Amino acid sequence: MHAVRTIATVGVERIVVAAPPHLVAACNAMLAPVTGDIALTVVAGGTTRRMSVTACLRELGDTDLVLVHDAARPLVPVTVFGRVLAALHAGAEAVVPAIPVTDTVKQVDSARVVRTLERRALYAVQTPQGFTREVLLAAHDASRAAADATDDASLVEALGVAVSVVEGVAEGFKITGSVDLQLAEVMLAHRGT
Repeated sequence: MHAVRTIATVGVERIVVAAPPHLVAACNAMLAPVTGDIALTVVAGGTTRRMSVTACLRELGDTDLVLVHDAARPLVPVTVFGRVLAALHAGAEAVVPAIPVTDTVKQVDSARVVRTLERRALYAVQTPQGFTREVLLAAHDASRAAADATDDASLVEALGVAVSVVEGVAEGFKITGSVDLQLAEVMLAHRGT
């Protein structure tokens, strides 16, 4: 609900949400009040990220630009959506927000360090990821037989399409565990939402 509330303020024409099949009606009832006049469709997601995004793409209709956002990133501010959209309007075919990695990162194999990666060139990618509809559809069509990707930009990269990077934000973190959830709850309480 927090993610959709933000998306509804960035000037999109339509919001399509993938939900577990048994929660489609409940999600629609929960989200409809926060979208205002923006068309909302809730579809049954698939067993993988790619399958869920593909299900959403089928519902989009005729549009030039697509933003793919994770509900697990409910605190991404409007400014990040604006950066992604601005890059698309400036001619990029694919755009991701990202922040520099601040931790030392090691490549590990069988519980042993193989090497230390140079972090100056490493970025943590976030959402929303933006694409021209044509490029995103081509990437999803080409990936049907491939192993599932962790983000849509990697599918686009596999096509050889350049992916632009815009500045992400620390509050764009992904809620994957209990500590992340606690942090998000504190931040939402501080915001008063």
